[in-house]
Amino acid sequence: MSLLVKICGLSTRETLDAALGAGADMVGFVFFPPSPRHISLEVARDLGRQAARRAAKVALTVDADDATLANIVETLRPDLLQLHGKESVARLRDIRAKFGVPVMKVIGVETAADLDILPGYAAVAERILFDAHPPKDATRPGGLGAVFDWQLLGGLDPKLAFMVSGGLTADNVAEAVRVTRAGGVDVSSGVERSPGVKDPALIDRFIRAARSIEELSVQ
Repeated sequence: MSLLVKICGLSTRETLDAALGAGADMVGFVFFPPSPRHISLEVARDLGRQAARRAAKVALTVDADDATLANIVETLRPDLLQLHGKESVARLRDIRAKFGVPVMKVIGVETAADLDILPGYAAVAERILFDAHPPKDATRPGGLGAVFDWQLLGGLDPKLAFMVSGGLTADNVAEAVRVTRAGGVDVSSGVERSPGVKDPALIDRFIRAARSIEELSVQ
């Protein structure tokens, strides 16, 4: 199976086109006002039309209520809801039932104990995304450019559908996949020239680096 590559936090037509042109499998849009990558529903509608049928559209939310999710689903028509807050297993189940959209739950990792919650979420979510656990004083749960200890994922069930994020760049993505055996990678700050400002050249370089992993694996 080929490696899934997700570019998250896209906010302009130019950078979305760069991601799509370079062959991203998933494109992520952030709906969380504290983030420098947050976009309005109006922008989401425009970008969603641009991405339609070219890549899977992922809507990132943080402990969003039903009204917020309903507006996002109606406007963007996402293929996946990325839940990046403290949503419980019951909340995931409720969201799936109400909106009929697959969900990807983000689990912050700092120590092995952080994986204790995995079984419950894995039973409900279509996909798991492992990210670095944010520091206590962080104003947002992700997109911080921090790397966690990938060795902590070494004992995962190989049948688990999961992706890895957190401080990935074109320079370390191959090592991240080698250590974790992840089926996908997710990058945001690692393809930016400044917080929230994506760089088309860095997007292209990251996707090329990720695709080179696949080429090595079949040789």
